[in-house]
Amino acid sequence: MKVGIYGQFYHKYSEQSIQLILNALKKTGIEVAVEKNFLKLIKHHEEIDTNVATFSSFTEVDHSYDLFFSIGGDGTLLKSITFVRDLGIPIVGINTGTLGFLATIQKEKITESINQIIAGNFKITERSLLAIETEPGYDEIGELNFALNEIAINRKNTTSMIKVETFVDEEHLASYWSDGLIVSTPTGSTGYSLSCGGPIMDPGSKSIVLTPIAPHNLNARPFVIPDDSEITLKVSGRAKSYLISLDSRTATLKDNTVIRIRKAPFSIKLAQLKEDSFIKTLREKLLWGEDKRN
Repeated sequence: MKVGIYGQFYHKYSEQSIQLILNALKKTGIEVAVEKNFLKLIKHHEEIDTNVATFSSFTEVDHSYDLFFSIGGDGTLLKSITFVRDLGIPIVGINTGTLGFLATIQKEKITESINQIIAGNFKITERSLLAIETEPGYDEIGELNFALNEIAINRKNTTSMIKVETFVDEEHLASYWSDGLIVSTPTGSTGYSLSCGGPIMDPGSKSIVLTPIAPHNLNARPFVIPDDSEITLKVSGRAKSYLISLDSRTATLKDNTVIRIRKAPFSIKLAQLKEDSFIKTLREKLLWGEDKRN
């Protein structure tokens, strides 16, 4: 078995979690490869055994990997998908951050959880992604033109609103006068979209939600559509350019660039312990049902 490891090392005391992960993997004789920049950060802590292989970009991750470990929070896991892409390698999210909606394995139970994963005592949940095309094409977006959580349009270098002309399957839906628009997957419905008043959707829902950001149209509301829809956007504003983000990656587009968003032709596999579930995560992370009367 071969395992890839990626992290950003932002959190205090992460080295203890990393050592536990490496120890648990090496005891089973598993081949381990750590992302190059992450390994440099680990090497600052001499007590951690860094005698492992490395990979430096997504082009070096291939079908020889059986699992891909993401160490950090949900942001780290979102970056992990840029390494895994369409290879179908299950991602194991180990939460050394705060909320951990996607990275559900807690640092307090690392050794026990990894032993279960290695033994095959886990389940796979498939998560849909969104893919983007622009007319004309922009090199700044590149081949990593997909997002697990959301694709978001935001104003740039201005306090003025932008206009987002929105079409669904070539039918005009609305022209949103707002700070922007979020096009979210069910996975992303608990992220940026939720903060802007969007609905929570089960990850298995075959839907996409359009959520305006601070709309000036008082009757503008989040809109849920089937995930086989094609969304076309055309943005204009005073600044003559705007930001587009694909999860944590951003690019600048010029006004009137045509954006087409569809469901990506591949999905991401998340490996989770069998006792974990989306409903359990809602209760524990968003404190659903927390009431003094209960």
